[in-house]
Amino acid sequence: VQLQASGGGLVQAGDSLRLSCAASRRTFSSYAIAWFRQAPGKEREFVAVRNWSGVYTYYADSVKGRFAISVDNAENTVYLQMDSLKPEDTAVYYCAAGPWRRDYGYTSAYRYWGQGTLVTVSS
Repeated sequence: VQLQASGGGLVQAGDSLRLSCAASRRTFSSYAIAWFRQAPGKEREFVAVRNWSGVYTYYADSVKGRFAISVDNAENTVYLQMDSLKPEDTAVYYCAAGPWRRDYGYTSAYRYWGQGTLVTVSS
C-alpha cells in the first residue's frame, strides 16, 4: 500500500488549503486514515483521524473547528481541508493509514505513511 500526499504550498495567514492523500488501492474499509504534521525542530504531532466509514473522527485541539478530514471512496483519497490557517500551522504534513486503534494519536499506531507535503503559512 502506498500513500501519496499532495497539496501543500505557501499561503498567508487566514487562507485555506486542501491537502490530498491518495491510496494505491482500496484497503481501508476497516482502517483509519490520519494526518500528522512536523514543524522544524519539533516532533511529529497528531492533527486529525477518521476511520474509513466516518463513524469516528477526531481532531487535535489546535486545529478543531478549522480543519476537516474527509474521504472520497471512489477516488481512494483522503482530504484535509484547512481553513483560517495560522503561522503555527507551518509544517510538513503526513498522511498515515492503519487498522483502527484507540491510540490513534500516536505515530506508532500507523503502518503506512505518505512522503509528506510542506505547508508554509506566512504572517
